Amino acid sequence: MTSTNVPLDVTDLAEKPLGPPSAEPLSGEILVRSRVDFATDDRKVVSGIWESDPGTSRWEFLTRGEIIHVIAGHMTVHEDGGEPAEITAGTTAYFPIGWVGTWTVHEPVRKVFVVYKP
Repeated sequence: MTSTNVPLDVTDLAEKPLGPPSAEPLSGEILVRSRVDFATDDRKVVSGIWESDPGTSRWEFLTRGEIIHVIAGHMTVHEDGGEPAEITAGTTAYFPIGWVGTWTVHEPVRKVFVVYKP
């Protein structure tokens, strides 16, 4: 079966404050909205749409990795010990298992994500 979504026009996302186990907010409460569109039966692969309000947060991809494609917005990601990377609409970014660092969302971000586990 083929599943599709249209990430530019999404209105049915569930809203909640960002928090563990996904990430730890560093700049106060950050509201995020998301929807899972696909998951394997064992949940080793999960994909959907995610939005975030501006703010800075700490991410630790210790047990999973993530691939994102940003549809709208602007953020800077900074891996510990690495160089910051600017992420804007049209950018695809890869966060392999073991990636640790910060995300600073400068303007609201909407992304398509694929989370994978070994």
